Amino acid sequence: MSMIGEYLRVTAAELDRAVQDPDWALDFVEEVQDAEEESEPALAEARHFSTYKTWDLLRFLLARADFPVNVIHGEEPFAEDEGWGYGPPRYLRPERVRLAAQALRTTPYDQLISGVDPADLTKAEVYPLGWEEPGALEWGRHWYDGLTQFFEAAAAADDAMLVWLD
Repeated sequence: MSMIGEYLRVTAAELDRAVQDPDWALDFVEEVQDAEEESEPALAEARHFSTYKTWDLLRFLLARADFPVNVIHGEEPFAEDEGWGYGPPRYLRPERVRLAAQALRTTPYDQLISGVDPADLTKAEVYPLGWEEPGALEWGRHWYDGLTQFFEAAAAADDAMLVWLD
């Protein structure tokens, strides 16, 4: 069993409904995930994104950089964790999504990993462990770039974001 970082872009109306009816939100998430699994939309059009198991690596790196928005766990809880995976789901309002997109765009991955020793990740027990492998820090680059593009598309659409670990 793995812990996976998950994101769903939602409109303001969908966010309001999710906050009022978390069961609807969980059903909506599953519906979007299923539809996009079949259609495989381009990242700019996708409503769902996953950072796979890199979520904790990215959390560690972004925390070191004093990142202004909690893009890994979200900021405002809206439901119990029942059915969502690991911990309660949270959300980011559109203004926080815009701030995150700008900060992601101006924080290159090379800057995030500069000065990081894989032993630091092991010592901090960053999930999923195994940081002694050669090139381990490079593993997160693809996911960080995707997260950046996903947030930029959400910000351009003035979307909010649901965030959870599954």
